[in-house]
Amino acid sequence: MAHLIETMAYASETPWHGLGNQLSAKSPISVWAKQAGMEWQINESPLYFQPGEGTDHTSFDEQKVLYRSDTGAALSVVSQRFQVVQPRDVLEFYRDLTKAHGFTLETAGVLKGGRKVWALAKTNMTANIKGNDTMNGYLLLATGCDGTLATTAQFTSIRVVCNNTLQMSFNRNSGKRVSVRHNTEFNPNSVKLELGLNADEVYGSFLSRMRSFANKSISGSTAEEIVEAMFASLGRKSDIRESRGFTKVLDLFTQSGKGSQIDGVAGTGWGLINAVTEYADFHVRARNQEFRLDSSWFGAGRTMKETILELVEEV
Repeated sequence: MAHLIETMAYASETPWHGLGNQLSAKSPISVWAKQAGMEWQINESPLYFQPGEGTDHTSFDEQKVLYRSDTGAALSVVSQRFQVVQPRDVLEFYRDLTKAHGFTLETAGVLKGGRKVWALAKTNMTANIKGNDTMNGYLLLATGCDGTLATTAQFTSIRVVCNNTLQMSFNRNSGKRVSVRHNTEFNPNSVKLELGLNADEVYGSFLSRMRSFANKSISGSTAEEIVEAMFASLGRKSDIRESRGFTKVLDLFTQSGKGSQIDGVAGTGWGLINAVTEYADFHVRARNQEFRLDSSWFGAGRTMKETILELVEEV
């Protein structure tokens, strides 16, 4: 699937990945399901194999095939214990949140042909890190059916000046990431209870930590050491300082990053974190925007963001 235009929807401003069908604000969930390509269901089928030519098919009772109800396309082979979370369940998770907590669905869709589905809602959490450098809080719920992603709810922040995404769950003191493995039934009420939806509790400590980064000066040589250590921890073994990624992150930090020259951002730990986040969201080489989004939220891009936060905190 080269593009997600037919299987993604968004309200408000165009998301950073630039894909999707635009909806009016506060559209009903039924409209979201249609426009985000999430009206189908994940169906199950027994798994059969043929031991040899001319022999009868035999069932393999320990596993099953998951497939799309609309196209019949196979999604994965999983164990019989695998508990399916339907695409519509992901949207329904937000129904009471939009009414009781003032959340607003902003984007939802399908990745990798249906192997991953997600929805993202804007919360009522917003604040400035430094000056006019604003962060808005979001709640992301995503699930997979191919064994690569547990059903995961986590708070995410988006930096307004550049649309960079930074998961609030990285904050150890508040803003949890709640994961439900697929051998367990997904209970949305239990997830919400564990996650905690009080804005002050979820967002306050996160903001305090990000503001501490904005008050931490980072020299050019220190930034180089941190970025080198980051790429090394991600598996790069040699010639890190000669790599495209190293050069691009430092360039984003010192001059070209969106918002990099804002007072309280330039030359700080917060500026370096945003340089890495912008690199992960916009500049990492990817087959297309679908793969870039997948990496940013669930894969190597997320790991990169986790790593830079830990390294800057150690300075």
